[in-house]
Amino acid sequence: MIKTTIKIKGIMCENCVAHVNETIKNEFDINKVTTSKENGISEVISDNELSEEKLREVISREGYEVTEVTNEPYEKKSFFGFGKKK
Repeated sequence: MIKTTIKIKGIMCENCVAHVNETIKNEFDINKVTTSKENGISEVISDNELSEEKLREVISREGYEVTEVTNEPYEKKSFFGFGKKK
């Protein structure tokens, strides 16, 4: 799994958060997306790496500006650490 972190300018309210999340859900095959208006960051969990070019395109089309996109491996954490391999 991959965690994609997207820094976005222009997220001002909860409606903007919902709008960004819905746009990402509709355009990409993802497992989860969360967006913070306070930090201007969306975090997307997906099975495969997302196209930075397409992310920039679809988000800017909605009136927001993507300033940075980073990808890193994501490991799902178990509840209270149970089942965690050592």
